[in-house]
Amino acid sequence: MATASFERPGFSVSSPSHSVSPSIVTEPPPEAPPRASWWSTAGIVKVVLFVLLQLAPLAMIWTGVDWRSVLLCAICYFVNMVGVTVGFHRYFSHRSYKTSRWFRFVLGCLGCTALQKGPLWWASAHRQHHREADTSKDVHSPVTGSVWWSHMGWVFAGDWNDGKLQSVGDLSRFRELRWLEHIDWLPAVGLAAVCLLVGGWSGLVVGFFLGNLLSRHAAFLVNSVCHLWGRRRFPTADASRNNLLVAILTLGEGWHNNHHHYQSSANQGFRWWEIDVGYYIIRLLGCFGLVWDIRTPPLAKLAAVD
Repeated sequence: MATASFERPGFSVSSPSHSVSPSIVTEPPPEAPPRASWWSTAGIVKVVLFVLLQLAPLAMIWTGVDWRSVLLCAICYFVNMVGVTVGFHRYFSHRSYKTSRWFRFVLGCLGCTALQKGPLWWASAHRQHHREADTSKDVHSPVTGSVWWSHMGWVFAGDWNDGKLQSVGDLSRFRELRWLEHIDWLPAVGLAAVCLLVGGWSGLVVGFFLGNLLSRHAAFLVNSVCHLWGRRRFPTADASRNNLLVAILTLGEGWHNNHHHYQSSANQGFRWWEIDVGYYIIRLLGCFGLVWDIRTPPLAKLAAVD
């Protein structure tokens, strides 16, 4: 088997080369990820909207907090995280299981409630990350860039605003997904409206906005924390690490070294004690016939020294 060696400041590893399945990646990646275009009109608008989303929960000073708004916050957090973990990541990015066309659209809508753009853009950016993990071409690496850049700065990069949809030809051929990509904000508006109707202004501020803020930064921790801190079970050609705390916060995404070792697996927790709520949900959906052909790593891929 061919091996790949990488020498970078603070990180050196030699390991079997890996790539995303050629049936998913159809075009080569761009030369390098762009850095933020802060002062373009689109860049300024994105920055302002992003900052407003971060500050919106502060309105709880005026709306107050009650048990209903806290419950809505937990529900929104869970819905956002399921949409990103089970939908955007494990299905749209890696096709780790199969589903029907209508349920694929449901998964796409769930992911859009997290306000992390649409499934095509999300999958495109994530597949780029795997193709060039922790190299200068990586979309969001804390190894070659800064923690700030890997955590959230990269989302403002102008060239990534529209994604690289040539790498998601397996998804973009579906008309409903292309449509969803244009109105990716609508599912989030619908969730916000439900929070407002159920919990009033406190439900909107604490339930929707705080829930979204928490889920967004929990998901971003996978990019930043899980390439810097944690345990490396497998000698992957990148700096990915397993992190228990991030795994709990993200329904299993924190088992990141496992994931980079075998990317197409529906489960990212490879040991019985590695909590992976996202995988449990996928298995539950399988029991109801909503998903099938759930992929797991072959035994040969699980051999490692803990």
